Amino acid sequence: MTRDGDTTGAPLARALEEALGEVPAAMRALGAGAAGQVLLLEMAGGRRLVAKTAGTIGSDAAGRLDREGWMLRELARLSDLPVPAVHHAAPGLLIMDHVAGGGAITRAAEIDAADHIAALHAVRGEAFGLARDTLIGPLDQPNGWAARWLDFYAERRLLPFGRAALEAGGIGAETMTRIERLTARLDRYLEEPPHPSLIHGDLWGGNVIVAPADGRERITGFIDPAIHYAHPEVELAFTTLFGTFGGTFFARYAEHRPIAPGFHDIRRDLYLLYPLLVHATLFGAGYGRRADAILRRAVG
Repeated sequence: MTRDGDTTGAPLARALEEALGEVPAAMRALGAGAAGQVLLLEMAGGRRLVAKTAGTIGSDAAGRLDREGWMLRELARLSDLPVPAVHHAAPGLLIMDHVAGGGAITRAAEIDAADHIAALHAVRGEAFGLARDTLIGPLDQPNGWAARWLDFYAERRLLPFGRAALEAGGIGAETMTRIERLTARLDRYLEEPPHPSLIHGDLWGGNVIVAPADGRERITGFIDPAIHYAHPEVELAFTTLFGTFGGTFFARYAEHRPIAPGFHDIRRDLYLLYPLLVHATLFGAGYGRRADAILRRAVG
């Protein structure tokens, strides 16, 4: 087997052969994941796959990539969202189809994304959460079922991730107090949706793959999900955190699923608290200060 780029070692080569039943003809690094490598595999006959590794292949603490594989398979089972097919999912090794990319998020891509995400949000659940806990980036994401959305958002998102950010030094004690104050009166600001909707859960530009098709940009894949059943507004808010999608996306989405008045003025910021607390836990107090500014406007 030939390798371009970094040498990955015999244990990985053996794991790939065992998982696929054949030896990749070549592989090269595509980048680094949350805790390991991302590799492009060139198979005999021209098939291209992507392998993600986490930790040491074969160790008990190799990683939790099996959860990512499970989420991608659930999205494929429950919806028509374009996601890469998963060929192998183990804690330390995930192998899936390579999805063509290289395109930019243009107006046409935003329209295409809105069509896909609106269709995803039409998939209904019987409660909020999910049958098993998943991941948001490298962090555990608790998903115990809840009958009410506001209870779920408070108890599975704001409070646990507030505590995680506090422990990591991403927020201070005063910010945590404001989170507790907000969750005690959440029904003053947010409302229950008509039904739980399936969401991707980590919808930002790095997880959206775009490629040219028929003279315009199309979404070819959504990757690295953090799925659960939720209020779709929490997903819409997430897309604005890094400016992934803009007005074209929201206008097209609203053609499929009307967005209640006040989302961009009030509710979006309150739903941004969750990803901000995740980022404060992982990347520090800059995100925590953004969360605190939202909390100050809401609860003082």
